[in-house]
Amino acid sequence: MAIASQLAPNGTGACPFELAGNELLADPAGIIWWEAEKCLIVSDLHLEKGSSFARRGQMLPPYDTKVTLARLQKSIDFWRPKTVISLGDAFHDNDASLRLPLAQRQQLSVMCKSLDWIWISGNHDPEPPVDLAGMVADTLSIGSLHFCHEPQIGAEPGEVSGHLHPSAKIRIKGRTVRRRCFVASDKRLIMPSFGAYTGGLNVLDKAYSGLFEGRNFYALMLGEGQTYRFDGKKLY
Repeated sequence: MAIASQLAPNGTGACPFELAGNELLADPAGIIWWEAEKCLIVSDLHLEKGSSFARRGQMLPPYDTKVTLARLQKSIDFWRPKTVISLGDAFHDNDASLRLPLAQRQQLSVMCKSLDWIWISGNHDPEPPVDLAGMVADTLSIGSLHFCHEPQIGAEPGEVSGHLHPSAKIRIKGRTVRRRCFVASDKRLIMPSFGAYTGGLNVLDKAYSGLFEGRNFYALMLGEGQTYRFDGKKLY
């Protein structure tokens, strides 16, 4: 089975695609780069998920925030954005911004102050983060793109959201491969989760019902240093 993909012009491994007349790049790190606006878009960091679980007696290694922010910093250092849009559930619960370890709080604070940072409210973190810079909004529109946390049935074209943590499965040479992915059509884009402790929900799950017209969508699957594009009709 041929892989329908192409390298971005700068050889980054990011896959170019178009949404509502805008040229975007799906980076294999799990972020979107919008060159025209010098904007980096990320979703579902779920910072301090480990400490949230620990409070309920389920012990996880307390390193998820450190790993997630290190990955985010790497993307910021590479793309050099002017603006970062975080599409909700940046924190795993409303108190998570207060539980940030000092080193990670300082790191995130520097990120937020050095860039135009926009926090989109999510279902896990509907309240603004405590003592961190940036603008907070439920939704945001820039040109023909409309940013929110949870995708809406019947939304106008150009919606960019997160929330569902999409993943996709493909069969290549008799082998099944599952990866986190962006899922997109000519009308909308749903971002993968970026957090270290976040999983993925298959794009064929009923949770996506009504968001796309049948299988008239494509998955931009995250590989090692490369994003691959597959037609929705070829997924499992």
